[in-house]
Amino acid sequence: MRIAKQDIPVRIDVPGAVARQKLNFGDAAGYGKISGEYFSLGAGTDIAPLLQGLENDLCQSPHWGYVLQGELTVTYADGTREEINGGDLFYWPPGHTVKVGQDAEVILFSPQHEHSEVIDHMLGKMAG
Repeated sequence: MRIAKQDIPVRIDVPGAVARQKLNFGDAAGYGKISGEYFSLGAGTDIAPLLQGLENDLCQSPHWGYVLQGELTVTYADGTREEINGGDLFYWPPGHTVKVGQDAEVILFSPQHEHSEVIDHMLGKMAG
């Protein structure tokens, strides 16, 4: 699920301050510690080959985040695709892969244990 800033409902709008809030933006129930992550990704990067061997060959960690710049396409387990662009907030449930359309800078918040397992798996694939 992604949402552009202008589509997030405004809750407070007073001179000098605007607060927007999207309720029910993912569910963190059952997860322990969260890690904050900053990814710099080049255009054309496709993580799908690095996920092979994981359940359904997909990242099984949920992520909440913000795209500072660039463009990503996320493909979910059911085959649906979603384009995420600079300025978008997003929630990716477990069961996804990512391909980079334009150089991207992305901030992620992820369950530490689950995403560390995915990153370790990817590092193992890169080591060959």
